Amino acid sequence: MRGRDEETGEYRDISRSENRRQALEVLALGEQLVGLTAAQLAKLPIPEDLMPHIEYTKRITSHGARKRQLAFLAKQMRRESDETLQAIRDVLDASSEVSRREVAQMHRVEQWRERLLSQGDAALAELIAQFPDADRQQLRTLVRNALAEKARNKPPRAFRELFQVLRELLASGTAAGLAEDAAEPDTAPADADEAEFDFDDLSDEDLLED
Repeated sequence: MRGRDEETGEYRDISRSENRRQALEVLALGEQLVGLTAAQLAKLPIPEDLMPHIEYTKRITSHGARKRQLAFLAKQMRRESDETLQAIRDVLDASSEVSRREVAQMHRVEQWRERLLSQGDAALAELIAQFPDADRQQLRTLVRNALAEKARNKPPRAFRELFQVLRELLASGTAAGLAEDAAEPDTAPADADEAEFDFDDLSDEDLLED
């Protein structure tokens, strides 16, 4: 079996264990593709000949049959060029980074809302210091109304509006030290769900091309 050297671009002989490792990487990519929605798949540079295999695999509900079909899908994917598979990975990585940033931003917004509701004017003063253009009176009114809604068990209209106002404020990017806008340390967003299957028990016959 031959593979391309990442540094020189030249093809070289690779061991069966290395070939298996590469096959497992493609298998993991295939599993990731099968877990995407049709809209998400449409944004990826997936060759037309692979799409029917992906769509068919998505429809399989039996655990064992789905695992076998994923292995078959991976074999089809390995017939594509390294550049094609890398292009798919690059778009997925970029999308994942955007998603992580969005989740982190939503987490910061939620932190600020909770601080405003629990700490009142002290948190508001800190927020205004970082966002001088923020409407202090609007924020104070929303905080007061949100607390009143909670006390009276009313629909959380002000609570939701406060979130929207804070989200727009943080998205404006005018804060000094935006990455540290909340006193509590930010928690990194969780990684994507773990893989559905453990493929280590697959034989070389299942993984590698005939």
